[in-house]
Amino acid sequence: MIDILLIPIALVAILVMMHSWFGIGILKRGIIFTDLAIAQFAALGSAISLGYFHEKYFYLLTLTFALLSAFLIAIASQRKIKLEPFIGLLYVLGASGIMMVLAHSAEGMEHFKSLLASDILFTPPIDVLKSAIIYMLIALILWKVYPKLTGFFRELTFFSLLALTVTSSVNLAGVLVVFVLLIAPPFVVLSLNVKKPLLYSFYFGWFFSIFAILISFFYDLPTGYTIVFFGALLSSIIVLLNSKKVTP
Repeated sequence: MIDILLIPIALVAILVMMHSWFGIGILKRGIIFTDLAIAQFAALGSAISLGYFHEKYFYLLTLTFALLSAFLIAIASQRKIKLEPFIGLLYVLGASGIMMVLAHSAEGMEHFKSLLASDILFTPPIDVLKSAIIYMLIALILWKVYPKLTGFFRELTFFSLLALTVTSSVNLAGVLVVFVLLIAPPFVVLSLNVKKPLLYSFYFGWFFSIFAILISFFYDLPTGYTIVFFGALLSSIIVLLNSKKVTP
């Protein structure tokens, strides 16, 4: 049992750490669906690889479409437009594109389900290792290069690195898992106004993710969707209980 659970637990531990940092940045910018739009574009790239190229150029197409959406969002962030509607349009563009690409594929719906939330319980160790290396390089850039940038190039770097992160994450875990790991931990922690929000985002993300993996294992549930369910459920409950009623 330990051998089976070790890989997915290691995977979510890495995913939570990487995504919590970006999630805090997204929430502070007030553009909540950014990651969902980028993840959907990444998924569109992988769907095109499956639908038209028999899974050739999989990573290249996934990354290209993720970077395209990141570039569009970075440009939009520097213009006088409402970002949320624009990002929402990108999201539905990617989602509808996936359905159109996979409409005539015999494996289309199964692939679409895996794009939303994968069964990470059986993720190959080599995939976890590859993603860990990518995330380490991204973290190094965020530490050494990103703080020195300003203006458009700072935003472009943020969204491009987010796109690179999401590209690996979508292939491993799926669009919905990426969204809940990006948003749920920092949303709860920022709502509680705790000191060291990034550290406590790690704690909360690890808690509900590992709990969900154990539940999915013992009750034979789809792991990705179980993580999404408990992450969204616990976050909603905590935020509502901690919130104050609006005074008229």
